[in-house]
Amino acid sequence: MNPYARNYYQSVSVHGGVANADPHAMVQMLMDGAVERMSIARGCIERGERKRQAALLHSCVLIIIELRGSLNLAEGGPLAQNLSDLYEYMIRRLTLANSKGDAAIVLEVSRLMEEIRGAWVAIGPEVRNSAGVPVAAQGNVSVGGRQAAV
Repeated sequence: MNPYARNYYQSVSVHGGVANADPHAMVQMLMDGAVERMSIARGCIERGERKRQAALLHSCVLIIIELRGSLNLAEGGPLAQNLSDLYEYMIRRLTLANSKGDAAIVLEVSRLMEEIRGAWVAIGPEVRNSAGVPVAAQGNVSVGGRQAAV
């Protein structure tokens, strides 16, 4: 496929998905995007593509900052704070991975994001069935064996 056509298709696909997505699905799309970028970044590290690696990991950091900023710390209780702290840890680790060119650190963060994503997917039906409650303030999530409302 022509690279320009592929990029256009991906752009239309992403924009269409965002336009039709509920807030829960949008958070899931952000998590999916971060995991995908980390996977590509690991390949870049292995091939020595430093410039692309840096751009991808920077993008991941921005996504995680967005996810962290969407937490409702006032209503989310200890889990929301723990998740905020975990996001901060992930940001620091990705920054270190980028400076060292360390694919193992990127894999560590990717696995953490996949665990969070799994919990987020699990609460999807409950969140979608709740009416009138902002997504960031509803649902129960289990990360590392702890549960609380986020």
